[in-house]
Amino acid sequence: MDYVVRLEQGRSSQPSPQLLGALARALHLSDDERDHLFHLAGHRPPPADGVARLARAGLIRMLDLLGDTPALVLSDLGEILAQNRAALLLSGDHTGFSGDHRYVLYRWFTDPAARDVCPPEEQEYHARQLVADLRAAVGRRSGDPAAAGLVDRLQAASADFRRLWAEHEVAVRRADRKTFLHPRVGRLLRDCETLVTPDQRQLLLVLTPADAEARDRLNLLQVVGMEEFTTEATDTPIR
Repeated sequence: MDYVVRLEQGRSSQPSPQLLGALARALHLSDDERDHLFHLAGHRPPPADGVARLARAGLIRMLDLLGDTPALVLSDLGEILAQNRAALLLSGDHTGFSGDHRYVLYRWFTDPAARDVCPPEEQEYHARQLVADLRAAVGRRSGDPAAAGLVDRLQAASADFRRLWAEHEVAVRRADRKTFLHPRVGRLLRDCETLVTPDQRQLLLVLTPADAEARDRLNLLQVVGMEEFTTEATDTPIR
């Protein structure tokens, strides 16, 4: 630990990333402590290993507290990790996909049906947002093979993605207003607010109605969903 103190005081020569990694393992440092060590030495911290497939417990509790307000937990690469019931009624279950189809952005650029929820006049804007947000995430994950591999596969699968990726737009998604097309209740104007975890690896996306009409239609969706659930329960034989 005396070596770390010397780094903090600027009394040590700059060590290599390899030496810092070995030191972090030898001292059993947490991820936060390891990242601090790298920053002290003037190096970028190494990316976290892999892609988290489980939503953080705190975000799950927030989903439950939001009740009838649609909300989702996503990874920074756009994989939906959890949804509350209101989000399921609004857009269906997105947690059961496999492979690259787990990623919202991959489905958007490879499956035309994924774009049906967005009015045609807003699709270009939404696509640009998705790509710019992905570029920001890839930058934060510098050297992460999961992020780089997703980009490579998207470029191979979609000319539209290649076009937008080549424009090098970067933007972190925080808040926006979007129109959602629902097959049962029609157009819903939503305010989208995003809360990001400290490590920026997971985010909570909250979708609130932007006007009275959207609020009424969202309430109708809750009623329709409950009626369908009740009908299914009634029609299911007791075994």
